[in-house]
Amino acid sequence: MSRTVNALGERALPRWTHPAAWWAWALGLATAASRTTNPLLLLLVVAVAGWVVARRHPDAPWSRSYAVFLKLGLVVVALRVAFAVVLGSGVGEHVIVTLPEIPLPSWFAGVSLGGPVTLEEVLLATYQGLVLATMLACIGAANSLANPSRLLASVPAALYEVGVAVVVAMTFAPQLVDDVMRVRTARRLRGRSERGVRAFAGSVMPVLEGALERAVDLAAAMDSRGYGRTGSVSTAMRRTSAGLLLGGLLGIAVGVYALLDDGTPGTLALPLLVIGAIAGAVGLVLSGRRSIRTRYRPDPWALPEWLVTLSGVVPAVVLVVVAIHDPVSLVGPVAPPAWPTLPLLPAAAILVAGVAGFVAPPPPGSVAVRPLPEPARAETEVAA
Repeated sequence: MSRTVNALGERALPRWTHPAAWWAWALGLATAASRTTNPLLLLLVVAVAGWVVARRHPDAPWSRSYAVFLKLGLVVVALRVAFAVVLGSGVGEHVIVTLPEIPLPSWFAGVSLGGPVTLEEVLLATYQGLVLATMLACIGAANSLANPSRLLASVPAALYEVGVAVVVAMTFAPQLVDDVMRVRTARRLRGRSERGVRAFAGSVMPVLEGALERAVDLAAAMDSRGYGRTGSVSTAMRRTSAGLLLGGLLGIAVGVYALLDDGTPGTLALPLLVIGAIAGAVGLVLSGRRSIRTRYRPDPWALPEWLVTLSGVVPAVVLVVVAIHDPVSLVGPVAPPAWPTLPLLPAAAILVAGVAGFVAPPPPGSVAVRPLPEPARAETEVAA
């Protein structure tokens, strides 16, 4: 393997970062975004995620998902504001414009069509839409950084069937982007327009045909590899593993909810979460005995993966704690309207997520990887 350097000039060997580390990092950022409506913090999350994607995305069709999810987020914000304008709630005193109001029946109490549009309700809708758009951007970053096929290979044996369904669902967006780019390139080579209603209508059928062909090929590949084959396990073992898995998932769900809920005592949340995690892990190990499959060259989980995961967990933990003790600092000012301020501790925690762009190894074929220059001795010999 040839020697390479990363963008900082440091010696590095390109390899794939474990996909679970990228998803843990992205979900941590999404969790942090869900705890605030401050637009400055939300835009900072989008910027950090985009910077990491720009540094560590591979040269693959599915790595373009981040831009697609950003555009989808803009559509979400626009729709949320449009609904707030049309279905005005009458919140606020600063009227921007007054739309023609349509009278509704009495059983539509609390809902109005048209009427005065206030600055407060527009700001509130914008902040709420921006939260969802930021979470979509985090999911798009995970789709751009994590290799879907390698993610499937990393799924525990007990969750292999579920993992296949989840990975197929997660690859929908990257493959859709690839199909759309392929169809647009074909139309451009044929001298046809790429924009407008006619171009969209002409691209729908080729994209659907590609999706159908992919589904048929996937079914044939799964059948030829013996998908669904299970080993012989006693009934008692199956019931024990199923009970542990169910109890573990229930404990984790209740523990996470208790941690996020301000009214639940912390002495109850943490023990439930720990007990649920232990029971779930034991259940996964026992259930994995039913699955008979091998792994070819599994991705390592080394120090870079731990650092990537930790850099995503830090903003989630910090913003959850700040939301419990100082929730006002995470709320975008709506009534009265004011310019938002940037709280330093949550902003610093979000910036920690950018460490993933440094500690993660560059993927094979990444633009961040370039060959090392030849030794100076060789240049001297050529000059001579």
